[in-house]
Amino acid sequence: MNTPCFSYDMAILNETLHQLNDASSKRNYKVHYAVKANYNPQILDAIMLNGLGADCVSGREIAWALEAGFNSDKVVFAGVGKSDEEIAYAISNDIAMIHCEGLQEAITVNEIAKSQGKIVNIALRLNPNVNANTHAKITTGLSENKFGFSVIELNKLILMKDQLTNLNIQGLHFHIGSQIRDLNIFKSLCEKVNDYIRFFELNFNTLSYLNLGGGLGVNYDNPDAELIPDFEAYFATFEANLLEKNIEVHFELGRSVVAQCGKLYTKVLYVKESETKKFAVIDAGMTELLRPALYDAYHHIDFNGIAFKSDVQKYDVVGPICESSDCLGKDVQLPELRRGDILVIRSCGAYGESMSLNYNGRIKQAAVYC
Repeated sequence: MNTPCFSYDMAILNETLHQLNDASSKRNYKVHYAVKANYNPQILDAIMLNGLGADCVSGREIAWALEAGFNSDKVVFAGVGKSDEEIAYAISNDIAMIHCEGLQEAITVNEIAKSQGKIVNIALRLNPNVNANTHAKITTGLSENKFGFSVIELNKLILMKDQLTNLNIQGLHFHIGSQIRDLNIFKSLCEKVNDYIRFFELNFNTLSYLNLGGGLGVNYDNPDAELIPDFEAYFATFEANLLEKNIEVHFELGRSVVAQCGKLYTKVLYVKESETKKFAVIDAGMTELLRPALYDAYHHIDFNGIAFKSDVQKYDVVGPICESSDCLGKDVQLPELRRGDILVIRSCGAYGESMSLNYNGRIKQAAVYC
């Protein structure tokens, strides 16, 4: 294969989807796949065929989901900065739900719905001020974050709700962050949600829709030890801690669905040495896998040989991009490397290909499937 190249193990993906469906369906939970994690057409096709809905954050993602065969009544539209054109496109395609993140957005959705002569289902995204204890740049549920209604704007909405005649305010939406491995954090979310449900029903009407977001993390440190997340424990946490049992409960999962099915194959271009470091310069960089540069994220890196050719050495694995942040791994333990050796970067199925860039004139290679 030409490198750098993303490779997807469809057997792992399908088994992940099987276990996800088994754990969610026994509780009658509805799951929407977060398209932003990976919108590769073959990935979307497999997920659609396994019955999931689609969680979209742009008009283009809605289009990709519909083109992949997702039914519009399983598509939800989130995002803090929806354009008028995107809102109009979503409404015209009769998607299931728009998650509104602020007062002006709710007013805008009402105006566009009125112009199309439609009543639109919306859920209010609230910020529960729950600390996800994850990287600061992927925490979304604190009061300092840009996402969701503030208490100030929520109270204003309550006062003017009767004027928004083209909105059907059905429920609530939450999403506190990503790559959460401690299930107690979701328990804390449930405690806040229970209070918000009572608040909603006092000030709006009976809540019929509850979307709890996603956030379930994966094992980047040792992917082979946990190729498939523990969806049973994840959903059981919500089942045990949500007080209201007669509400339609939805989730938006992305990383936990696709991360472990993807690998990034890359070739060693050069090996070089400084006074303090050994460097493996590879043909993949932050343009293929942005997460390490953006979040200091760790990805396990394997040597793609049959056996190590020598004792383990430490390398900084760096890419070809003209940025000092273009480092995919520091002090990575690998055998003595030679020009042309192949390395495999693991857990790249989520936020790998979908976040890739053309910076420095880089050309995106076609993915392969196995």
